[in-house]
Amino acid sequence: MTATVDDVVAVADSHRSELLAYCYRMTGSLHDAEDLVQEIQVRAWKAAKSYDPQRASIRTWLYRIATNVCLTALASAERRVLPVDLAEPNPVVGPGRLPPAREIHWLEPFPDAMLGDGDPAAVVAARESVRLAFVAALQHLPPLQRAVLILRDVLALRAAEVAGLLDTTTAAVNSALQRAHAQLPGIDAGPGELADAEQREWLARYVEAFETMDIDALKRILREDALLQMPPFVAWFHGRDPVTAFLAGVFARGEGFRMVPVRANGRPALAAYVRTDGEIYQAANLHVLTLDHDGIARMDLFHDPDLFRLFDLPAWL
Repeated sequence: MTATVDDVVAVADSHRSELLAYCYRMTGSLHDAEDLVQEIQVRAWKAAKSYDPQRASIRTWLYRIATNVCLTALASAERRVLPVDLAEPNPVVGPGRLPPAREIHWLEPFPDAMLGDGDPAAVVAARESVRLAFVAALQHLPPLQRAVLILRDVLALRAAEVAGLLDTTTAAVNSALQRAHAQLPGIDAGPGELADAEQREWLARYVEAFETMDIDALKRILREDALLQMPPFVAWFHGRDPVTAFLAGVFARGEGFRMVPVRANGRPALAAYVRTDGEIYQAANLHVLTLDHDGIARMDLFHDPDLFRLFDLPAWL
């Protein structure tokens, strides 16, 4: 039976969250992913009458369209990166402002709210598969290998299904997956999810340290090997002392902060607002935090106020 345009549109819309996450894993950019999903939905609508349910499910058919759209976009795109991909840790800890490198194509954060609210186990799995470390590692793969790894390991499509949507053989899919695994050995899975109470405690202490600009309080909750990076700034810091020495210079400016809790990339996150005039606070950056039982392991601060709109956050407090 041939699917109607309404059938395809309805199914495509129901899969929008997972298609968005797929495009994000492929490109490392939330902005690009949103644009690509729009194109996928338009192509699906135009091709609705050609869909054959005897050949593939609508979901697999949509991933065929999505993969073609992503591979075309990536053919002329620069790889998305984080500061750790570009340089050694920065030894400079002075209070001077760092120059931004906005010409670089930076990896962007992804709001957990955009992962949908379906089956709880599926949502948890989706959160793990958009971890910053994993998405950053994917960007080192050639686009085709990237697609095969995501389709097989993350979305759990069968090798034959992936071969069908890529117009290739099962053997070629298995070979591409093997090469992808060889290039991504030992990706740090990161700490497991902390109990809610423990997570709330670490976050509360982090918020208090920033809002009171208390560098000693911050030192007490950072792991000794804590990492801080802040796209679009190339400089990054590794180790509790370099991290806090840099942030001491930031706190010394006396601007004042307000922190709003969100979630990003399967991790707790905070939207930081900086005081500009009196009690007016302006959107500044998003803190994506990696926590474990010993404290804050990693701080990824994304200095792009335009991201606040995508996280459904106000520009001002």
